[in-house]
Amino acid sequence: MRVLIAYDGSAGAAQAVALVAVVNWPAGSALRVVSVVEPAILQLMPWTMGTTAPQALAAEALAYVQADQATVVGRLSAPDRVVDAVLSRDRPASALVDQAREFSADLVIVGSRGHGPITSLLLGSVSSEVVDHADCPVLVARRATLQRVVFATDGSQSADAAEEVLARWPIFAALPIRVASIADVVRPWTTGVAPTMYTQALDAYAKDLAHAEAEHLAIAKASAKRLAEAGRRADAEMRTGDAAAEILAVAQAWGADLVVIGSRGQTGIKRSVMGSVARNVVTAAGASVLIVHRPAED
Repeated sequence: MRVLIAYDGSAGAAQAVALVAVVNWPAGSALRVVSVVEPAILQLMPWTMGTTAPQALAAEALAYVQADQATVVGRLSAPDRVVDAVLSRDRPASALVDQAREFSADLVIVGSRGHGPITSLLLGSVSSEVVDHADCPVLVARRATLQRVVFATDGSQSADAAEEVLARWPIFAALPIRVASIADVVRPWTTGVAPTMYTQALDAYAKDLAHAEAEHLAIAKASAKRLAEAGRRADAEMRTGDAAAEILAVAQAWGADLVVIGSRGQTGIKRSVMGSVARNVVTAAGASVLIVHRPAED
């Protein structure tokens, strides 16, 4: 595998490196640690203000970043893989996406938050933009473990692409996978139904819900069966309710440290880069989240 790790020295980046360190990467894998420093930031660093040699101090700052990278490279090095580092001076999200393309990365790993100005955000702006625009799957790291996986599927093209990743990538070969599909049917009392129509609306809702539950149970079971045929340890679960909330509930109840989800499901605006369910999951999950785009996704 070819894996790009975004690293900026933040706690989120350290979490990403810690996760990379415990993954059983296949022999011959190539890992690249990419750090990005915006040129304007170098000029505005506090220790450069009022000095007569800002260029020399900027060079020292870059040397510090490179030394930090070298420490990470040493931590991730192993006899059966190649690990290197790249330092870029550019806009961070754009540089990471470009580096992933140039490196032909199979996977990009980012921390949930970097050194951005609003540290209270659950998902930093750089990580969010990389998730939206990288050509390959993106893993947002929140835990330094990889032992149990929840795979959320609705039978969409993005979900099918995520299932293929689970079936094909060696890093998932020994992990138990719970396939979850959520029947999310709009309740009639939230849609402005007239009081005289409540009975008919409830009857229609019950029929729609039963159909959706049967459909999503079939989707989960079929996916788990395909994964089992690919040599994975997979079982199925169907839940009813808000899709994002139930996916997170499955992950918490099962003690999963990774949620795998397609970037867009069956519903939503097709032109959006990432659907609301995937966005809510990657924003609110306590576990790491792997987001997979459908093939040729715009």
